Amino acid sequence: MPGRLAIVLHAHLPYVRHPEHAHFYEESWLFEAVAECYLPLLDVMAGWQRDGIPWRLTLTLTPTLCAMLADDLLRQRTTRHLEAMVALAGKESERNVLRPDFQEVAAFYEARAAALLDRWEACDGDILSEFRRHQETGHLEILTCAATHALLPLWLDQPAAIRAQLAMAKADYRRHFRREPDSLWLPECAWDPGLETHLAAAGLRRCVLETHGLIHAEPRPRCATFAPVTTPAGLTVFARDPESARQVWSRHGGYPGDPRYREFHHDLAHEAEWEYLRPHQAGAADRVFTGIKYHRVTGGSGPKEIYRRPEALEAVGDHAWHFVAQRIAAVAEAAPLMPHRPPLITAPFDAELFGHWWFEGPEFLDAVVRTIAGETELRLTNLRGDTEEFPERQLTMPARSSWGEGGHLGVWLDAGNAWMLAPLRLATDRMVALARRFSAAPTNGLTSRFLGQAGRELLLAQASDWPFLLKMGTAGTYPAERFQGHVEAFNRLADALEGGELSRWSSFLCTLEDWHPLFPELDWRWWADSPPTFG
Repeated sequence: MPGRLAIVLHAHLPYVRHPEHAHFYEESWLFEAVAECYLPLLDVMAGWQRDGIPWRLTLTLTPTLCAMLADDLLRQRTTRHLEAMVALAGKESERNVLRPDFQEVAAFYEARAAALLDRWEACDGDILSEFRRHQETGHLEILTCAATHALLPLWLDQPAAIRAQLAMAKADYRRHFRREPDSLWLPECAWDPGLETHLAAAGLRRCVLETHGLIHAEPRPRCATFAPVTTPAGLTVFARDPESARQVWSRHGGYPGDPRYREFHHDLAHEAEWEYLRPHQAGAADRVFTGIKYHRVTGGSGPKEIYRRPEALEAVGDHAWHFVAQRIAAVAEAAPLMPHRPPLITAPFDAELFGHWWFEGPEFLDAVVRTIAGETELRLTNLRGDTEEFPERQLTMPARSSWGEGGHLGVWLDAGNAWMLAPLRLATDRMVALARRFSAAPTNGLTSRFLGQAGRELLLAQASDWPFLLKMGTAGTYPAERFQGHVEAFNRLADALEGGELSRWSSFLCTLEDWHPLFPELDWRWWADSPPTFG
């Protein structure tokens, strides 16, 4: 029986929406991901479907990302970004007419930008519906995630926070994908044995852990990471294959470091004159990545050489063949020790690696899937498909773990961001008290709006992105400002509710509802319910 490969892509961005500004730099995170990752992935999937490729893929679309992809304002601004790409690429093609090497690259970008805009307009910017249609064919499995990517193990002593994060995630998934979710991407793959009863109570049945979370399970798994296990509460747990991760994502020897691939950091935004760029920066006051990058990785410390697309695609073919060959060798080695089922390799990655950080990543995925289609020793699957095909699993309890630096929670409990925990815990306790107080008596519409927006601000403050970005130091003061803004907004709403001053603060409520209109299904009573039980 052929071995199985489950490729799992985790697509997530923090909620960034600023209608109070005509242009806001951090919104470009979404625009770049749409242009470089999500639209190319949809094109790849459409090609597999068109050509009858027997593909299977697992993809997380987190609730905050879904909220942004469905938002009319952000979709309009994404259109503006794509149109600016088309105009600038056309101008670059003309500007480089006397530099054939650069003109060839510019012409490639011109054609690519036009195709991306056509693709976006063809689906009216509704790429969530495109992903949903692929799920309805059975080829794609879409996972949910905690509502705002909160680090769930941090909230085990405040179960209302976990309950609200999961309840909101389920409601959001139903709205976008018209079915109940049964698989969850744990934010940062952060696991603690105490989570299993919460996940089971929410009706979630599958998740993915970092390698050591399963390797150090009690009792030890007989098949290492080559088969999922089941926890006492009935949760099926898959673990990341370390060798797949190393080959694709490692800073030392990973495929994206090949000198033939496009260099990420050398963007036209930092090479061209500002007056030349300004008309194509959508009103930005400072330089924003354009997506036009003329150089390849090259290697060494000397000048970067020109990007040559045919050579990059040749590298894609080489690496796809190598990746598949290595997976076949791994399952062949493990198969004699697994008489009851074929080995499974679970290969999870950040989705934004494919196309954004690694420009040729979507072509690599395409080549991998098409190569496997011609093999007899390896077959693609997804998490649901594997559990349905092979229902027998070892009973064990995985160990505490995450895929953050050091394998645990140190990134989010760093000395530089530890100050966030105390106000978050106080706000959570306050939300529970408010929910219990007001659920005991009838409430009017305005009161419910205040409670609902308080819940949104609290969920947004709990996002794991803010302490992560602070720890990495890649987003300046923005993460701290966002965190503090949500906590302060929550406390003002709570003050108004506790003091009976709703009319005085109604304009403030309206402003928050305009700025953060996500999660329309939020029910503030989630914070009032009793903790889940299992038995």
